[in-house]
Formats: sequence, structure tokens, C-alpha cells
Amino acid sequence: MNAELFIAKRIYKGDKKNDKRVSSPAIKIAIAGIALGLAVMIVAVCIIVGFKNEVRAKVVGFGSHIQITAYESNTSYDHTPIAVSDTLIDKLQTNPDIRHFQEFITKPGIIKTDNDFMGVILKGVSDRYDWDFFRANLLEGSIIQPNDTVTTNPAILSKEVADKLHLKVGDRFTCYFIQDPVRARRFDIIGIYQTNFEEYDQLFVVTEKEILASLNGWEADMVSGIELLVHDYDQLDKISQDLFFEMSAHTDRLGNPLYTRSIKEINPMIFNWLNLLDMNVWVIIILMLVVSGFTMISGLLIIILERTNMIGMLKSMGAADISIRRVFLYLSAFLIGQGMLWGNLIALLFCFIQERFQVLKLDPATYYLTAVPIDLNIIHLLLLNIGTLTVSLLMMIGPSYLVAQITPAKSIQFE
Repeated sequence: MNAELFIAKRIYKGDKKNDKRVSSPAIKIAIAGIALGLAVMIVAVCIIVGFKNEVRAKVVGFGSHIQITAYESNTSYDHTPIAVSDTLIDKLQTNPDIRHFQEFITKPGIIKTDNDFMGVILKGVSDRYDWDFFRANLLEGSIIQPNDTVTTNPAILSKEVADKLHLKVGDRFTCYFIQDPVRARRFDIIGIYQTNFEEYDQLFVVTEKEILASLNGWEADMVSGIELLVHDYDQLDKISQDLFFEMSAHTDRLGNPLYTRSIKEINPMIFNWLNLLDMNVWVIIILMLVVSGFTMISGLLIIILERTNMIGMLKSMGAADISIRRVFLYLSAFLIGQGMLWGNLIALLFCFIQERFQVLKLDPATYYLTAVPIDLNIIHLLLLNIGTLTVSLLMMIGPSYLVAQITPAKSIQFE
């Protein structure tokens, strides 16, 4: 058996049984520091990643990953139409990076009731629309059914809009469209959704594409744009750039060049804000590693000073400094491992309770979410554990050189 490892195990087990040693409180503090530091790091990463994913999912749910529209300077929701050809559809269907595509039409309007009015954006969707996002956030009612012959002009609006206008599922409302001449349509409310993303909840009303095309006087192949969902979000920038050059060379039958933008370009402020959260994670990780490392350093120094007599005896028996240093590095690894075990247990327990019972609540008006989100990724967990173990052990190398300053003659003074 490895002699250094054997001695380290005896010291580790002996210190656990003998609470009268001076080092015992310091060791407990060091273990607690490692446990608390790792737990905070895991929880912080789970919360930040969960928050970013939840907010990103809401933005993507309203606007997809990539949008193809006409190339124009108009930044409103009243887009210049593009004509969708079979050639364009074939290009999108055969692109291996694209998971799904769907046509849409947006049109500003004003909802007028007997007592209130409110400006909204009506989003007309096609039969191929992906309803997963709205289905997950639907409070009551149902989504738009492609073959529904009963409901005339169906509409799905947010709870915020419904509450402000005192509307509910089954009610009808009139929407006015500012054009020449001014036109109006009556819609039947078939569903009410709530995403807690206020900027969009108070804006979008979902209806059928054909209704808005008729109001605009557009032909069947004319839409405001095409929304694309990609397989790998991490490759979004590259996919968007490739599509930009491919689509810019394509001109529809109306003579419009196509313009491609990713959701990051459409909502730069939101995604820049989410990217800033990464800096918070790194600050927390560095601070926790420093605090945990220094508590372990102080604990190791106390152990070395307390074991001065043992170090002198080992040296008098011919043990080299590097061999004795290995003993204390092995001992540090045991203590760090114990702290990491408790840290993982604490963090996983917190994540389970929060994800299951949502104990910590958030103000949706500020954070877009009703509770603190948790996204526990096994890869992040492994990297944090490996990183903590590696950095902590590297920080122990310096204090371990203290054994070189202890000589057998000096160690007699500690008898």
C-alpha cells in the first residue's frame, strides 16, 4: 500500500474520532467552507441557467429562432409582404439545420369594447404553426384548430389584455385597423394565455393568417415573413449568417430581396442582458473558490503545526519532504472530498425542493417568472465538482511546503 496514503487515512480517521485536538474546529470549518462554497456555486449556476433558458424560451416562443422578412427599414409590425414560392419552401425543408418553419402575418389593430380600447398586434398564423409554446402557457380555452368550421375569426389573447378589457373565453370583440379605408373585424375569443412576459403579453393576439391577408388585400402566397426553428440553438449565429447570405440572393415574385435575422438581432437588449448574467456566475464561482480555498489553507496549516512531532519523527526515520507533503495533500483531498459530498447533497436537496414546490417566488412584472427557476445539468455539476477539487488541491500545494521548515531537532520542542 502507498505509505503516504496510509498515513493520511490514519490521520483523517483519527482526527474524526478525536474531537479534543486543536485542529478539530478548524477542520470542521474548512469542510463547512468547501460544502457551502460548492453548494452556492451549484445553486447559482442552476438558477442562472434556468432563468436564461426560461426567458429565452418565452422570447423564442413569440418570435422563433430566425425570421425571414422583406428587406426594408420599417421596424414596425406592419411589414412589406413577401411571396412564398415552392422553391423557397423546398430550400427550407431540405436545410438540415432547420427543425420547423411557419408563415405568419402581423398587423397592428385597436381592440374596442363598450368601455375600453387597447392597441395590440394581431399575429396571423398558418396551419403549420407550432403551438407547443402557447399550449404550455394556455390558461383556459383551446388553441386554433385548422379545420374548425364552427368558430368565426378565432382569437387567442393574453390574460393581461383580457383583464384590462374585461373579456373572457366565449366573448366577442371588435378590432379596428387603421388603413384607408378604416376596417373592422369581430373576433371570437377561444383561448387565454399567460407567459408573464409583459412586453409581449400586452401586445400579441393570435388569430388565423387568412383573416389578416384578407384585410390587407394580399394574395394566398403573400405573408409578413417566415419563422424558423433550428435544431441546435448553440449554432444559431452560424445558421443565421449562412441563411442571410443564401436568402439575400433570393428575390420573390414581387421583386423583394429576403432579409434574415436571428432572434438575438431582433431583441438585442434582452439577449445582451441575459449574457451579462454569465458574469454574475463567474463572480460567484471565483468568490466561493477563494473563500473555500482559504478556509482549507488555514485548516491545513493548523493540522501541520499540530503534527509537528509526527513530521519530525518521519524525517528522523529518513522520510523526504516531498513524501511528507504528499501525506498532507492526501489528507487535504479527503477533507475536500467530504466537504464536496455535503455540498452536493445540500445543493441537490435545495434544487429538488425548489423545482418541486417552488418555495422561492419572484415578481413576474420584474423577472418574467413566478418562481426561481432551476435547470440542473449533469455536465455543469461534474465541471463544478472537478473544478472545485482541482483548484482546492492546487491551493494546498503552497501551505504543504511548511513541512520543509520543520526539522527533527525543532520538533522536540513540541513534545
